[in-house]
Amino acid sequence: MPTIRVGLAQINPVVGDLTGNVERIAAVMAKADEQGCDLLALPELAITGYPPEDLLLRPSFVRDNLAALDEVVARSGRCVTLVGFVDSASAHDQEPERASDAADGEEHSLAVPSRPVIFNAAAACAEGRMIGCYRKRKLPNYSVFDEQRYFTVGDTDVSLFVVAGVPVGLSICEDAWTDDGPIAELGRAGAALVVNINASPYNRGKREARLAVVQARAREADAVLAYVNQVGGQDELVFDGDSMVVAPDGAVLARAPQFAEGLFAVDVEVPDRTPDPSRTLVEGPPPPSERPAVVPVGVAPPVGEDEEVWQALVLGTRDFVRKNGFSDVVIGLSGGIDSALVAAIAVDALGADHVHGVLMPSRYSSDHSISDAEALAANLGIEHRTIPIEPAHAALMGMLEPSFEGHPLGLTEENLQSRIRAVILMALSNAFGWLLLNTGNKSESSVGYSTLYGDSAGGFAVIKDVSKLLVYRLCRHRNELAGRELIPANVLLKPPSAELRPGQRDDQSLPPYEVLDPILSLYVEDDLAADDIVAAGYEPSTVDRVTRLVDLAEYKRRQSPPGPRVTPKGFGKDRRLPIVNRYRR
Repeated sequence: MPTIRVGLAQINPVVGDLTGNVERIAAVMAKADEQGCDLLALPELAITGYPPEDLLLRPSFVRDNLAALDEVVARSGRCVTLVGFVDSASAHDQEPERASDAADGEEHSLAVPSRPVIFNAAAACAEGRMIGCYRKRKLPNYSVFDEQRYFTVGDTDVSLFVVAGVPVGLSICEDAWTDDGPIAELGRAGAALVVNINASPYNRGKREARLAVVQARAREADAVLAYVNQVGGQDELVFDGDSMVVAPDGAVLARAPQFAEGLFAVDVEVPDRTPDPSRTLVEGPPPPSERPAVVPVGVAPPVGEDEEVWQALVLGTRDFVRKNGFSDVVIGLSGGIDSALVAAIAVDALGADHVHGVLMPSRYSSDHSISDAEALAANLGIEHRTIPIEPAHAALMGMLEPSFEGHPLGLTEENLQSRIRAVILMALSNAFGWLLLNTGNKSESSVGYSTLYGDSAGGFAVIKDVSKLLVYRLCRHRNELAGRELIPANVLLKPPSAELRPGQRDDQSLPPYEVLDPILSLYVEDDLAADDIVAAGYEPSTVDRVTRLVDLAEYKRRQSPPGPRVTPKGFGKDRRLPIVNRYRR
């Protein structure tokens, strides 16, 4: 059986950093040549970063991306490199049909501004020249994906490249998620190896689903399938790598680790296939006479669900902070579990020297909250300071007293404390250039259990997509990794409280999290109606109360900072409901 050395490049591109991405690509191309690779696969849209979103509507961005591709081509060596970029329709192309075009026969009564015809594409290049190009045929338009907003469906012709004597087919991401689609066609055309380049974001459960899809496509094509994915954080999305090579029978030949950058070279035996002579076959350079030895990739084992989520949060936080030009972060330390988890993630992401904690006790803060926050800061080794809010609270209450005369304060006074803390944290952020990390979790955000312009403030919401019960699990997991109480035991044991009034506890305002979180998962992530949730065994009045709170809090969530997505459906790119909305079911 023929053998080909394939390099799977799990790189971390930056959206819009065309110059930097070219350098990242060039570095891995040089390394692939050094390792004797015949074929190097880079991620989807590696030149632009993924997803470029409305940058794609700027003609200058598309032009600059093509110029960046020219530089990559010019710097290519013997190894055939497959690199993702944005292609545009040239003068000799027929005007293709857009995925987003109106249905046949439908006329627009108003003129619609024309947009450039562009494609999500992959170039094959070697020895300073482009030897072929493929345009993505299946454009996802669900969940976090909006590709039909920008791209045109690619050509339907199937063509193969011959690399080291092996017929190779090329596909892009969503092409692999379609039964009997482009990858099956490549197999029927005679491909012995199909490469699928991706920008596939992480969520819990994705590793298993991804493997099942890749195995199904390999069996359909009766070919080896090499799947490559990028690594890194981009706004709300986290990309976990998990590149792999799967045999025609579905056996996993190699699998790279999650959340790790690197070039992973794999020697792959492929079926001896005779390609369809009617297809366009483009010959790449011959294989080298001698190959250097490479460390076998092997099959990386799963890391466990809690560790997987932990690594996703750490990577998402690190990349958001650093890619946006920050070096340090500031966190309000309440002595509670949420701020403890965020601080621990930040330390793992950035290092203790770059994390700053602020204790802001009020007249309602308990002694143990202060001591727990101080113990956490000491355990993590982070700099911290204490700024009591009582002077500001008293002054503002005095200023507002004439306006509030005869009016019960209650929640107003509670929220005032939270907003004072936000002002202090933002002042430190402005003064020292620290990014403020928000500490709100998904359970609180779902039901609006937060103060607008108070504890909802921040530049990045680290645990925005983490339920309260998962917060506890992750804290225990981190302590297990440390082999000690990195997060103090008292933080894990005491009842959750905002401490904005005497004796306050979360369960006075909300159902217990053991009840609340499963209901939220069914309503927010699974889109079940309230009646269906009741039918699943939950108390009707509780379900009605929780779902109503979720709906009413939409206006708050629209004003919240972004945060890393770790569930199949997070707030933000995933879940887009109208703020003004009277539909209740």
